[in-house]
Amino acid sequence: MPITVTLTFSVKPERAEEFKSLLESLLPDTRAYDGCLSVVVYQDQDDAGSIMLVEDWTTKEHQQKYQAWRDETGTGEVVGPFLAGEPKFRYLDGLKI
Repeated sequence: MPITVTLTFSVKPERAEEFKSLLESLLPDTRAYDGCLSVVVYQDQDDAGSIMLVEDWTTKEHQQKYQAWRDETGTGEVVGPFLAGEPKFRYLDGLKI
């Protein structure tokens, strides 16, 4: 069963537009990664610095392998200067109710 992962970034408000451009350059590799089904980006209407990625993956293991690859390639060091706090991951199972 696929898994949904949310990744919420608390971005420095003055860097939000620049951060969105950075995501635009990074996300093609995410979408092409093995097991990635989709990635959608949202920005909070009341807090421009709150940007959330909603990702669908084949399995949690696929997403974790992808995240390890991002860590190994230094993406965190590129993203870090834009952030006002630590990113927050949530792993969600869809319920058929």
